[in-house]
Amino acid sequence: MISRRKFLAATSLTGASIVAGNKSFSKVFEEKSITPVLNSPIVISTWDFGIAANAAAWEVLKNKGRALDAVEKGVHVPEADESNQSVGYGGLPDRDGRVTLDACIMDELGNCGSVAALEHILHPISVARLVMEKTPHVMLVGAGALQFAMEQGFKKENLLTPASEKAWKAWLKNARYQPEINIENRLFSPTKLPGNQYNHDTIGMLAIDAAGNMSGACTTSGMAYKMHGRVGDSPIIGAGLYVDNEVGGATSTGVGEEVIRNVGSFLVVELMRQGYPPEEACKEAVMRIIRKKPNTAKEIQVGFLALNKKGEYGAYAIQQGFSYAVCNEKDQKLLVKANSYS
Repeated sequence: MISRRKFLAATSLTGASIVAGNKSFSKVFEEKSITPVLNSPIVISTWDFGIAANAAAWEVLKNKGRALDAVEKGVHVPEADESNQSVGYGGLPDRDGRVTLDACIMDELGNCGSVAALEHILHPISVARLVMEKTPHVMLVGAGALQFAMEQGFKKENLLTPASEKAWKAWLKNARYQPEINIENRLFSPTKLPGNQYNHDTIGMLAIDAAGNMSGACTTSGMAYKMHGRVGDSPIIGAGLYVDNEVGGATSTGVGEEVIRNVGSFLVVELMRQGYPPEEACKEAVMRIIRKKPNTAKEIQVGFLALNKKGEYGAYAIQQGFSYAVCNEKDQKLLVKANSYS
């Protein structure tokens, strides 16, 4: 088993384990320290499918494109991947069999847009960007979000794939609404990755471009088999995502209700403003959740991922199993295993 490390200096970036992947995303655990590539483009995102998402974002960043364009393009990848049952097309439905999507985006100027409980649209992140750019609002929800999307030229699609429909019908036999820790380990095929590590629910992405500006995006199909109309942290600015171009950005994953209650991503950014390194800021946000509700350490998963303006990054989670992907000019296929409370 790979040992964990705790970096307490301000240059602290990550937890213990880094994984290098080839084009098929097979990976070998290594132990090595990470040196930030300061003042150069970088993109980080949650979970192992962040590797492919980062690759798409990097195509924008390496050509001196804007971070906002990079994060939108990057999260398009999992949104359109029908094998990913936690984001976008193919996402597991709510308990009524309806796939509803949440997403938000934020740029270097503090502009932001969001959609929640959106149905039938393949790329909710792009709708969220148009809410930011073409309306006086921050968030549109449900039927209103769908109406706006169609007015902007998006087409209605059936997002419930046969695989997700089959999983939903199997779930109906017991119909348990209580979230389970890392339930995705059982929902996804163990052949997807070695060690059955496919345990995630949201993609959050943060990027810094060649101009030194930061943007972020977060998108999900939400908690599997949730009550219809439930909205988690992912589309809520300050909870699932927050970016301050003077300080850095943060995003979250896991059970959104606890992230919302603690305004998690905003908290992480404010802690970095006070001088916390990214991993330590994420850890403090996790510990605040645990201190308020000690039983959460046994019952749920929440993780935070952060990137500061220096290009330093880090993450921390309640439970083991959270990983994140990193892409910069030195390495485009890093997968980092985050430290955790338990």
